[in-house]
Amino acid sequence: MKNFLSINDLSREDIESLVNLALKLKKNREVRRNDLEGKHIVLIFEKPSLRTRLSFEVAIRELGGNHYFLGQGEVGLGKREAIKDIARVISRYGQGVVLRTFGHQTLMEFVDNSQVPVINALTDLEHPCQVMSDILTIYEKVGRLDGFKLVYIGDGNNVCNSLVQLATKLDFQLAIATPSGYEPSEKFLQDGLSRGNIKLYEEPQEAVQGADFIYTDVWTSMGWEDEREERKKRFRKFQVNSQLLKNVNRKYYVMHCLPAHRGEEITDEVIDSPNSIVIDQAENRLHMHKAILLYLFS
Repeated sequence: MKNFLSINDLSREDIESLVNLALKLKKNREVRRNDLEGKHIVLIFEKPSLRTRLSFEVAIRELGGNHYFLGQGEVGLGKREAIKDIARVISRYGQGVVLRTFGHQTLMEFVDNSQVPVINALTDLEHPCQVMSDILTIYEKVGRLDGFKLVYIGDGNNVCNSLVQLATKLDFQLAIATPSGYEPSEKFLQDGLSRGNIKLYEEPQEAVQGADFIYTDVWTSMGWEDEREERKKRFRKFQVNSQLLKNVNRKYYVMHCLPAHRGEEITDEVIDSPNSIVIDQAENRLHMHKAILLYLFS
């Protein structure tokens, strides 16, 4: 049995295979229509979602499977019922689980007790499905997985942690600009810093020089709402706006995993500009999720 939990669990060959498969699935959405026939996939979401839920539901349906959505009100992971009991019961009903939860430890406890494959659809530590969709989008724009500069500006959150892992698997430059104290996880940074293809900056103007892709995310993720006002003060100079982008000095693309807090981490004029590939990223969630499902169940 396989799971899809972390970029760190993938080899370069796995990443290449997933990107190539997603490209084929995007080119023709009618192929592989019966690969999940007879499969029942349960989506358990503690957090609200637009793209993750809808893209997985459409992906499962287009591959011939059945999906069942359970929100926090129905399940109550670790509150209404023990996580181990939920995992064991669902293993008797379905063939796989897509889990979107707050705490990474919740995911790991669920996986330890599940008898069916589990997909990490987001935790507070990692967001591998998003980042695999992002590298698909990047590949579409430059035709390669290496030899470009990606700049991440803002909170060193789950998306940033997964981008760090991706940079250690591939050979692109990752520049991270974030306020002191908000850097990505140290445990993920070590390999990239030692390889020399990841650099940390406290000044976004320096980080964006020579960028091919400029990526940002919300300053305050779900679960950290009590820090929002303090974060708005600390992150003020890390906004992706037209003034910052004057420092890029080459053709670039703007990325955001959405939802965006327009006027905070990114301005309307940037996210709606011709340089923005934000909607491409959102679309590619569908095609990459189909590839991940086939990776687990074919």
